[in-house]
Amino acid sequence: MLSLLRTLLDGAGAKAEDRLKDQFAVDLLAQRIRDAEAGLACAKQTLASLIVRQRAEQASLDQLDRRIADLETRTRSALAAGAEALAHDGASAIAELENEREVRRTTVRSLTEKTLRMRLSLEQAHRRIVDLNQGMISARAIDAEQKAQRRLNRSIGRTASLNEAEALLARIRERSDPFEEASILDEIDAGLSQEAIRGKLEEAGHGPSTKVRAQDVLERLKSTH
Repeated sequence: MLSLLRTLLDGAGAKAEDRLKDQFAVDLLAQRIRDAEAGLACAKQTLASLIVRQRAEQASLDQLDRRIADLETRTRSALAAGAEALAHDGASAIAELENEREVRRTTVRSLTEKTLRMRLSLEQAHRRIVDLNQGMISARAIDAEQKAQRRLNRSIGRTASLNEAEALLARIRERSDPFEEASILDEIDAGLSQEAIRGKLEEAGHGPSTKVRAQDVLERLKSTH
């Protein structure tokens, strides 16, 4: 039971988190971009420190090369002059400097490789941030459009309401015009009034008869008797 409740709570929490992410997606995206830009700035500072150290090590290595070359020249001169003791001291100093030079060469190679890798990483991160900033422009436009659509839906209702409104409008348009109906009724009344007058004139013997009268039937019967 507890496991089921925990699962349900986890599911509800995940849904709530998804809703918040959808609602504040643009704000979250902007914050993530700012975080990435801050990380990029920090990485640039680290790269700058590596480059400074690499250059310092390279300068020390170059200086060692010059010192070794100078000592070699002097040691050869001592050997040529037969100063074995001085030549031995010179050789010892050269050996120490060469050992130090090898260590510094290793350090310079390591720093060079690290600098190169970090440069590549920074370039990739920079391109991704540029793409994200460009995508942010589209995201803001889409978000504004969706918010406008939601406001429109709240103001005029959903599609069902629109369909109902259109159906009501069609019914209103299909209704007969009351003014036209009144005009037709007036015409009918006028016609009826004219027929009534005509009937009165006909009954008074003015004009031909349009109806069969009892008197007509009697006269016809008498004439055929």
